[in-house]
Amino acid sequence: MSSSITPKWSREINRFLGVKPQFVLWGNIHDQYPLETENGLALFNMPNYLRYYLRKEGYVFAVSFEPAAGFVLLRDPEPRADAKNEASISEITGRQWKADAPIQPKDMNEAADLIETLVGNKKASNLIIINFASRFNDLPQEGLEEFFFRLNRLSRRCAPVFDKDAARAMKYNLLFWMLDKMNDLPAWYALDNPKVRALPIPKPDNLLRRHIVGHLAKAVKGFDAVEPDKQEKNISMFTDQTSGLFASEINSIIHIAREDDLEFIRIGDAIRQYKLGITENPWSRLPKAKIKNAEQELSKKVMGQERAVSHAADILRRSFFNLSGAQYSRNSQRPKGVLFCAGPTGVGKTELAKSITELLFGSVTSYIRFDMSEFGHEHADQRLLGAPPGYLGYDTGGQLTNAIKQNPFSVVLFDEIEKAHTKILDIFLQILDDGRLTSGSGETVYFSESLIVFTSNLGVYKRMGQTTQMNVSASDDPSEVREKIENSIREYFVEIKRPEILNRIGDNIVVFDFIRPEIAGQIFGKMLGNITGQLEDEHKIKLLVSGAALEKLAAKATEDLSMGGRGVGNALERIFINPIASELFELDANAGDTYTMTDLVETETGWKPTLQKS
Repeated sequence: MSSSITPKWSREINRFLGVKPQFVLWGNIHDQYPLETENGLALFNMPNYLRYYLRKEGYVFAVSFEPAAGFVLLRDPEPRADAKNEASISEITGRQWKADAPIQPKDMNEAADLIETLVGNKKASNLIIINFASRFNDLPQEGLEEFFFRLNRLSRRCAPVFDKDAARAMKYNLLFWMLDKMNDLPAWYALDNPKVRALPIPKPDNLLRRHIVGHLAKAVKGFDAVEPDKQEKNISMFTDQTSGLFASEINSIIHIAREDDLEFIRIGDAIRQYKLGITENPWSRLPKAKIKNAEQELSKKVMGQERAVSHAADILRRSFFNLSGAQYSRNSQRPKGVLFCAGPTGVGKTELAKSITELLFGSVTSYIRFDMSEFGHEHADQRLLGAPPGYLGYDTGGQLTNAIKQNPFSVVLFDEIEKAHTKILDIFLQILDDGRLTSGSGETVYFSESLIVFTSNLGVYKRMGQTTQMNVSASDDPSEVREKIENSIREYFVEIKRPEILNRIGDNIVVFDFIRPEIAGQIFGKMLGNITGQLEDEHKIKLLVSGAALEKLAAKATEDLSMGGRGVGNALERIFINPIASELFELDANAGDTYTMTDLVETETGWKPTLQKS
């Protein structure tokens, strides 16, 4: 058998057959494992893998014991041998065995009796597999402690079997424990016990996955029609994209490809379907013209931020052609794009994320926002990923992992990232580098179809002793604003000892400029149009603003731009929306009425509009 497809733990079992009567297998024990047979490579579950693998060492039959199912004689690969095995084990135990009929012991003591008989026999070499042993802790405890004690004693007292005709003259009848975690077995059981060998079972590594993929891919439609070099490239892609998956999951992907009648050159679609649980890729359905003109579309809502809008448009265009991360690997699993939006408040950072979502998906329903000021304490990562097993909230999952699992095609906004605890930032390393996260329950979610947006106010303010002052102002030149903020961001990540995050973000830091007066006028015009439009749409009341009143209103609303566009909106609410609403009540305005605001005057109690009915 090729050593390249024989896992290390499997070779170690073979090495210690003559000196270890018991093995504890823990970890990835419920997967499928590849084995060369007379008919080529095949995948088996662990009990059958052990049975087939050890057959060449002279082990005649295998028995599986499960807490609920009892003892089962595993079927032989050669059906005619079943009868022989049944006769052999029936003679050894004094009980009638059938390969398809389990023997259910009445209690754990009777189970221990049967195991001791099988291990102690000298007539045939056999192996006993205690499957789902981690579930013993969920059973009634009566007799369980004595069961563990008797099998521990058995490991120390059992004698090897001698077979002068076998390839290996001395070997033990073997007992295998199969556990999810090593500590599911009592701690004392394997402690200082030279007759018990504990072996962790990992997920298949890259080499093993490649062998599995290379074998299973032959069953996919069109495999033989693909040129050898392209076969190798697709096999490599398949192997890379199944990193961290079980062998059984690779088998499931092949099954999806065959069920959907996918060509081998489109095997990536089957991988995406398996990981994301969907059959359609919204990125591939985006209108090309809309992405081509992304700047114009985004600028309708994000005004005066040409550099940020242009950068976002570049990300969308490369995502359309699936080129995100292509410089590192043709099969990159990184997110579709990353934007780190920094700058003063109210300049459009959050609005850009919303606009991108609407451009991509037609609405903002695929926009997921996390206010990172809510994640300022050390253990807040459990809210994002979910609590680990045994902790409160484990069954609810994590907010982030749940959201991506439900909708992997999303724009994910992490607002005011600098307010999160530095431990939270480690999560972003995994997202930006590997494009995936593991939840508290051990489930993997993928960000390969998501666009990640961070926002930050870093660099806008600086601490001076006990006070905080503006580090940049609207009087600064835009290039000066950009330089100061970018430097502050770099200093921050170095200061918190997370420069690797900055490295993952790369050149995707986009500094938003202050809202300049000419842009403030455009924002004011858009907001005013929203107000009058909503009044007319919902109440059929038409409101016009005369030239002089419009000029006064615009000057007052854009007087203070320190809060950006949000400040313009707040000013309009105070000096226009509230007074207009009150005045319309005073005038008993009704549907079909038309009013013109000719003046706006500040009084002691607030602002007072002058309305004339047409």
